[in-house]
Amino acid sequence: MISSAVTISLVPEARGGPFVFWDDLPAACRKAGALGYDAVEIFPPGPEAIDVPALRDLLDANHLKVAAFGTGAGWVKHKLHLVLPDASQREKAREFIRSIIDLAGPFQAPAIIGSMQGRWGDLPRNDAMGYFADALNDLGEHAKQYGVPLIYEPLNRYETNMANTVEAGIALLDTLSTKNVTLLADLFHMNIEEADIAAALKAGGKHIGHVHFVDSNRRPAGCGHLNFIPIAAALQEIGYKGYASAEAFPYPDSDQAAKSTIEAYRKYFGQAV
Repeated sequence: MISSAVTISLVPEARGGPFVFWDDLPAACRKAGALGYDAVEIFPPGPEAIDVPALRDLLDANHLKVAAFGTGAGWVKHKLHLVLPDASQREKAREFIRSIIDLAGPFQAPAIIGSMQGRWGDLPRNDAMGYFADALNDLGEHAKQYGVPLIYEPLNRYETNMANTVEAGIALLDTLSTKNVTLLADLFHMNIEEADIAAALKAGGKHIGHVHFVDSNRRPAGCGHLNFIPIAAALQEIGYKGYASAEAFPYPDSDQAAKSTIEAYRKYFGQAV
């Protein structure tokens, strides 16, 4: 069964971004639990921002798991990514991602690399892709010790030029020596880049490790023009058992975004209330 999750950002520098809940982790967990979500997806400014025992208590009290931890603060807060020209800065980017993997692993949750992939341009494409593949190999193997994958997210052309489609993401994974990296299929990015979202999900098959459940305009599912029926059917066809996680703008506000998303999740993925 596909499980539900909702995003919580704790990164002030990311304000205005596509996260349903903001700032108050205890309140967000209580609201997510009350609505019946299975998990939360957390975007911390760094591992030091998370009180691990307190988070475990919050999760237990609200019958939640952690779907994933995001690494985006490495870019929006520290201006680090994995294909910077300076080798010492690339290593700092890896260190930040390792620290999030080490935070996430004991929760049996993966870390997500999205904005920290960067873009080529300051370096030639082949050099940048080589550095990126080396980082994914290193970090994917680091995540293996926790029994979780590393999740890589292809982004749309306005956010990166590394890989923009599921097909390009699979081509990149095929160059890796590690087998511990999977793809994040974000429906907002796919709406921009894919000719047929359902067909791309089917082609992604076993490589799809996480899904961002969001509409065409990055508002909650049901607030745009995506047809979720073939999308849900494609995920069922490939045997996807991960999370449908709401990475969406808090439209019209956080509480309503969380409520409308869980309603859409139940409609399309068939979980009883």
